[in-house]
Amino acid sequence: MSTFPSTAWTAVSRARSGGEPEAREALAFLCAAYWRPLYSFARGVGYTAEDAHDLTQGYFALLIEKDYLGDVRLREGRFRAFLLTSFKHFLSKERDRARALKRGGGRVPVAIDVREAEARHPDDPLDTLDPETLFERRWAFTLLERAMARLGQELKHAGRGVEFEQLEGYLTGSEPRVHYHEVAERLGTTEGAVKKMVHRLRRRYGHLLREEIGATVADPGDVDSELHHLLSAIKPWERPAG
Repeated sequence: MSTFPSTAWTAVSRARSGGEPEAREALAFLCAAYWRPLYSFARGVGYTAEDAHDLTQGYFALLIEKDYLGDVRLREGRFRAFLLTSFKHFLSKERDRARALKRGGGRVPVAIDVREAEARHPDDPLDTLDPETLFERRWAFTLLERAMARLGQELKHAGRGVEFEQLEGYLTGSEPRVHYHEVAERLGTTEGAVKKMVHRLRRRYGHLLREEIGATVADPGDVDSELHHLLSAIKPWERPAG
């Protein structure tokens, strides 16, 4: 999973003003972190999986051109809103230029896995959800999944990968399929110890989620409202991350 030592706005700033290696690193981060909501929006407005792939990748390829970012007002507002607004502009005005850039050998920052995107949320009703709702839903799951992946990395690096594998299903608020006592047997511990592990991991997961949200807002005071928005976007489906 890609990480970046600051915020999404910092990545935009580096993509606009940095040297080529730094700009491409920043754009690679942005693409790897946030391409799925844009892909979903493109699917929601009626593009095929293949076209949505090309357009999403083309959008990030076009961002490499500094003039495209020249009028971006950096460090203001929510990155979620910037991303959707600029992608809409891209679809209506500049998709042909991006496709030409790709055909002409323009490099894209990261590969996009269409099969993974299509399989990840098979229950998304493309024919009934409006594209913006679809974008918001995938945006929410993107941040939840990034936070969960970071937690998994932390535990694996600490030699606790088996613990994470056994307890991940308890961390999202959904009803776990396996009872605590079964997990305790697998981990060679007590049911009470497992409950304490889950409590600690939920707290850590919540902290990492707030960090992921904080990386997408300019004002730290907006984290709580953005978290509420995120949870509202997924509440109708009650679906866990991952």
